[in-house]
Amino acid sequence: MVVLSRIYTKTGDKGTTALGTGRRVPKDHPRIEAYGTVDELNAVLGLALEAGLDPEAAALLGRIQNDLFDLGADLCVPEAPGRGPKRTVLRTTDRHVRPLEEAIDRWNASLSTLRSFVLPGGTPASAWLHLARTVCRRAERRVVALARRERVNPRVIVYLNRLSDLLFVMSRRANDNGRNDRLWVPGGGAATRG
Repeated sequence: MVVLSRIYTKTGDKGTTALGTGRRVPKDHPRIEAYGTVDELNAVLGLALEAGLDPEAAALLGRIQNDLFDLGADLCVPEAPGRGPKRTVLRTTDRHVRPLEEAIDRWNASLSTLRSFVLPGGTPASAWLHLARTVCRRAERRVVALARRERVNPRVIVYLNRLSDLLFVMSRRANDNGRNDRLWVPGGGAATRG
């Protein structure tokens, strides 16, 4: 159980923050960038939920928002080689990834076939889901960059990769199963051609 009785502590006033292990790092440390971007993604998903999704999609996004807090907790407590944690640490597992894959397979089967890339937009829900997808891809890049420097649970990268795919499928689903997608027309936006 998390108890937040105090909102400000002043411990970060000098530009550092504490990881779940208690170790203090600069606020622009790659680990903080990674789980900060996951937090940003979660906020965009909140906006997508408020834009009006069908009940099944809304329920899944609610679960994903919770999973993203688990994923942030995973990133907040670095894995230590050869040492088990002194307390239970949340880790992202296949249990988190499987529902994403199942939803992708189920919903993608009913989408119209794509003949071009999809431009973000259509319904407000679709537009927010496209924004969430791009923030998810940025979170994935941040975690990959972190993993080059420090140990990271590899399932975190898998989860974010699968989630961005799901968000793409969901954005098309929110556009009448892709029938109202706005498609890229190569060169179609140019006033003149060189």
